Amino acid sequence: MPKIVAPLLGALLSLASLSALAAPAQESRSVVGLAAPAEIRVDTWGIAHIYAGSVRDAFFLQGYNVARDRLWQIDLWRKRGLGLLSKDFGPTYVAQDRAARLFLYRGDMAKEWAAYGPGAQDNTTAWVAGVNAFVGEIASGKRPLPLEFRIAGSTPDRWSAEDVVRIRSHGLTRNVPNEVGRAQIACKAGLPAARLYRFIEPKWTTKVPDGLDPCSIPADVLADYQLAGAGVKFSGPPEQRAALEVPPEAIGSNNWTVSGSRTATGRPILANDPHREHGAPGLRYIVHLNAPGFSVIGAGEPALPGVSIGHNDKIAFGLTIFPVDQEDLYVYETKPSDPDQYRYGDGWEPMTVVKDVIPVKGEAVPRPVELRFTRHGPVLKTEGGKAFAIRTVWSQPGTSAYFGSTGYMQAQDWAGFKAALAGWGAPSENQAYADTSGHIGWVAAGMVPARPNWDGLMPVPGDGRYEWKGFLTPDQLPSEADPRQGWFASANQMNLPADYPVAERKVGFEWSNPARFLRVDEVLAAKPKLTVADAMALQTDPYDITSRRLIAVLAPLKTDDPKLTRALALLRGWDHRTSEGSAGAALFEVWTGKHLGRAVVAATTPKDVQGVIGNGDLAAVMELLENPDATLPAEARDAVLKASLTAAYDEVSARLGPDPKTWAWGKLHHARLEHALTPLADAATQPLLAAGPTPMGGTSLSPMAATWRPDDFRVVAGASFRMVLDVGAWDNSMTINTPGQSGNPESPHYRDLFPKWVKGQYVPLVYSRQAVEAATETVITLTPAP
Repeated sequence: MPKIVAPLLGALLSLASLSALAAPAQESRSVVGLAAPAEIRVDTWGIAHIYAGSVRDAFFLQGYNVARDRLWQIDLWRKRGLGLLSKDFGPTYVAQDRAARLFLYRGDMAKEWAAYGPGAQDNTTAWVAGVNAFVGEIASGKRPLPLEFRIAGSTPDRWSAEDVVRIRSHGLTRNVPNEVGRAQIACKAGLPAARLYRFIEPKWTTKVPDGLDPCSIPADVLADYQLAGAGVKFSGPPEQRAALEVPPEAIGSNNWTVSGSRTATGRPILANDPHREHGAPGLRYIVHLNAPGFSVIGAGEPALPGVSIGHNDKIAFGLTIFPVDQEDLYVYETKPSDPDQYRYGDGWEPMTVVKDVIPVKGEAVPRPVELRFTRHGPVLKTEGGKAFAIRTVWSQPGTSAYFGSTGYMQAQDWAGFKAALAGWGAPSENQAYADTSGHIGWVAAGMVPARPNWDGLMPVPGDGRYEWKGFLTPDQLPSEADPRQGWFASANQMNLPADYPVAERKVGFEWSNPARFLRVDEVLAAKPKLTVADAMALQTDPYDITSRRLIAVLAPLKTDDPKLTRALALLRGWDHRTSEGSAGAALFEVWTGKHLGRAVVAATTPKDVQGVIGNGDLAAVMELLENPDATLPAEARDAVLKASLTAAYDEVSARLGPDPKTWAWGKLHHARLEHALTPLADAATQPLLAAGPTPMGGTSLSPMAATWRPDDFRVVAGASFRMVLDVGAWDNSMTINTPGQSGNPESPHYRDLFPKWVKGQYVPLVYSRQAVEAATETVITLTPAP
């Protein structure tokens, strides 16, 4: 495992050494809307520790502070989510704006706020007031316009509290693309041809729903769906922007919580590293909020109040996606004489047509658009006498992504934590828990539709035969307090209990590859006295456990071909670690990532659907390779293995030279975090915006998640931040963000953490006032404006 940084009181830094640093810089600010004097202490790693006189002021200053550090990022998030890009950036964004508006919450706002529990609306109102206070300072000339706005030729907008929760297109409900892909396969080759498309767990046989013609679904039915969730691109035609996004299977996380009975100190340890798409600035922002009776530190998405991963004075919490099925695609017959009506039951039902306008930069008159909705949700497409709409849980009150953390971040014990999660809507999560009394636990949380007569794996007719019958109750989802083995871990794998009533509660069948979980579980089982350093090493462990199985499949192969002989010897002698300097990792990753799956799909699947299946799901491919059958007999399997491994060897040789002794995974696999504005920046500014490139280890299936794209091996997704908590001795906790805490390219904290993140290193996550003061780099003293 990689060499990592010791905890705060260890070899790297101690409170004593921090206190010997230069005296903190001092700033004073008079802020409109602040109720009482307060201060923000920014530590040497760019983490802001906010000390306020009330909870209201703490959230106000969280908004003010995130605007100080990440204003461009949160402003763009809001404009993208509300469909306001064209106003600032011109007509090429009209289609994306229209798509985003399809995915706004349009329900009762009183019910929406009530769903999150006491304080949610007040805290959000305070947070928004803080953002607006900073925006006001820019508008008045008190603060300069940040560099990103100058590059883009735009200005920041003011917010309303409703903006924060109405945006739903970032909610990570993601089953519908697989429904469409499976329908395309069923149309062209029948459902058995979908065997390698996605690995189904628990074992289940799906069928084409009665009344569905899978051939009726257009190839581009999800264009608006994809565009609504796409990031904002400032290069390339708009119709290609969604295609540039990270594939859903790259979005995941690791977490584990370990009882004090299995740690060196006797205190629990909780670790979490959420995996998302990479960019500059990063997706997560670390902050510490303090007010009388309230102290919470951790990370969340910058545009949301509070934190979703972290700890307060009593409990620690971390999350990973619990990838259940929270959405469905409905197919309707439309009325020939009026395509805005669709068949439902024995009659025709009108769509709701919303007439909207989109302001466009450079155009005097806003562009009119129409948005259509069925009883199930937004209409994505109409064509050939059919309409297609999506139903997702986010149409329900209380399902703004991650906003449910406003409840549990203030919980004081297991009962309070579980109670707060009873209202968690989206995305569905494995919520890990630990507390200072020594308890640990896990709650699977999220709004899960009850589908009485289908499994959610295919689109269904929207005529009333396939309706959700409410949602599963919280006690119908798994949870566990103080597990007997002394730890709980998740990595988006299928973790339903063996006796879970799957036929009755069809929560989902498409989970992440279990490789990361299996490695984490293997290491935790072998560590009877885990330390914080051990947990950091595990988060940055490049071991790919799938390689053991695949290399075992290669074991019986015999060949006289010198090239294949060298390839087999390299893999058989490899240590299974996708380390930066590993030659075996370079070959294995190119083989499994670009050649093996596609070769198996080509050998077993009708040509018409190979484009839909692509490389196949590696878990399904591995199952077939380990258990050859009539579709791929052993002799044919061996031929596929040989041909694909030879092709991979040839590719690595072409890229790195003919001598494997000179190969290294890091010569291919690299991290470069790019800012979306790079194409608009001048040559002198562009270097300020990026972090990297730099060689990097890891892969999508190692605990050190580092998903790469096939064309250039650039890392596109992985740990957006990492955190290891020493529960109760909070100042021993460690973290890392990337590329830095600030989103301002002119700040020293814009990319200062990137080198540590790439190398698997950490910085202290200080919590006590004493530790914060010792680590303080800048003190910002704030007073209410007269």
